[in-house]
Amino acid sequence: MAARAARTDGNADDLDVEEALALVRKHPGGTTDTPRHPHPHPRHDATAWSDARAIAEDAPRHGTGGRTGYLTPVAVPLASALGLTLAAPLTALTDLPSFDTSAMDGWAVSGPGPWSVRDEGVLAGHSAHTPLTDGEAVRIATGARVPPDTTAVLRSEHGRTDDKGRLHVTAATRPPHTVTHGQDIRPRGQECRSGDQLLPVGTPVTPPVLGMAAAAGYDTLTAVPRPRVDVFVLGDELLGEGLPHDGLIRDALGPLLPPWLRALGAEVTAVRRVGDTEQALYEAITASDADVVVTTGGTAAGPVDHVHPALRRIGAELLVDGVQVRPGHPMLLARTKDGQHLVGLPGNPLAAVSGLLTLAEPLLRTLAARPAPEPYTLPLREGVQGHPYDTRLVPVALRGDRALPLLYNGPAMLRGVAAADALAVVPPGGARPGQEAELIDLPWTSGGIGVCFT
Repeated sequence: MAARAARTDGNADDLDVEEALALVRKHPGGTTDTPRHPHPHPRHDATAWSDARAIAEDAPRHGTGGRTGYLTPVAVPLASALGLTLAAPLTALTDLPSFDTSAMDGWAVSGPGPWSVRDEGVLAGHSAHTPLTDGEAVRIATGARVPPDTTAVLRSEHGRTDDKGRLHVTAATRPPHTVTHGQDIRPRGQECRSGDQLLPVGTPVTPPVLGMAAAAGYDTLTAVPRPRVDVFVLGDELLGEGLPHDGLIRDALGPLLPPWLRALGAEVTAVRRVGDTEQALYEAITASDADVVVTTGGTAAGPVDHVHPALRRIGAELLVDGVQVRPGHPMLLARTKDGQHLVGLPGNPLAAVSGLLTLAEPLLRTLAARPAPEPYTLPLREGVQGHPYDTRLVPVALRGDRALPLLYNGPAMLRGVAAADALAVVPPGGARPGQEAELIDLPWTSGGIGVCFT
C-alpha cells in the first residue's frame, strides 16, 4: 500500500489539541524525553493499555459461562461453520478410506503379468466387482473400489495392451511383467481408523477442516457460535448519505464497524442509529439480547455523552473506565447483565478503531474460544513521537522487515489506517528509528481465517 511516513517532528494537524499539547519535548539530537515539569495524568484512574486488554479478555470468565468464558457450544451445519472453533473433538466415524481404493487411473491386476483384460471396467461410486483371478486385469478409475484379490494398480502410463489384448508393463523402472504388491492402492484405514481423534477441541474450523469433516461423514460440527453483537451509533450530527453540510458530518463508523466485527468473528445482529438522549440509549441497551453491545461516541463527560448515565441507570458494572492510550482514551467496558457486555467506543473514527482492538477484540476472542494471535515485533523505519504517560497506537505499513509509520493518524482520521497493514504499539515517551515495536495486525492483512466479512 503506498503511503507516506510520519514525520518525526510531528504533525499538529494529525492530533487533537490535548494530544498535541501532551506530546513529549523533542531534543535536537532526535531523542525524546518527558517534559521537565510533567503534569499529573488527567485520568489517573484510567487503566493501562495492556491491563485493559487483559481485563477484556478475562471478562467473560466471570459470568455464568464459567471458567472457560466461551459461549455455549451448538451443532452447526458444515456450510456455516467456517471460522468457528471446535468444542468437541473431531473423531473418525469410519475408516478412511472405508475400502481399498485405486490411487490412479489404470488397471487393477492380479498376480504377475502379462494379464488378460476384462471387458467391463471399474468406476468410482460403483459397488464391488467379482474377484480377479491370477493373471487377470480390469480397467479402473481413481477412487474406485479395487476388486477382491487385486495385487496392485498399474498406472495407465505404465502399461500397454498388445494386438491380442494382453496387458504388459512398459515402465522402464520395472522389470518386465511385474508390479509391486499394493502399489497405487490406498488401503482401507490408511488415513485413520474409526474412533481415531482427528482434531482436538479448540481447533479453528478452516476449509481443510470442513473437507476432513465431510470426508469423515459429518453433516454438523459441535462448535462455539459467533458472539452476537448489536451496534448502536450515537450522534444526531451524523448523516447516512451525501456530503457533509450545515454542521452535519457523514457517519463513518456505521459502515466501518459491522464488517470489522465480522472479521473478528462476530455475528452482527443489528446496526441502529440511536438518538442523543439518555432515555433512547437506555431503552436500546435494555432491549438488546446480544452477547455484546457496541456503542459509538458518548463515552466522555460532555453535555450529550449519555453512556455513563445510562450504564449507571442500568446498574452495570464498569470493568474498564478509560484507558491510557491515544487515540481512544475515553473507551470503556461494562458488564450490563449476566451474559452481556458493552464496549463503549469513542466517536472519533480512529479512536473507535483503537477501542475496537483494545477492548472488543479480546472480549470477542474469549467468547468465541478463538486462539490469541502470536505477538510479534518489527523495527520502526521512522521515529514516532510519544505521549508522556499513554501508549499510542499508530497505523503502519509493513515494508520488508520494517514497519513504516503513516501520516494522518489523528483521532478523527481514517486516511492513515485505510492504508495500513497494522497498528504499532508505541510506549510512553515515543520510539526511535529502528526501535522494535509490538504490532497488531489488521484482520484483512494477517491472512487469518477470521476474515469473514459476510
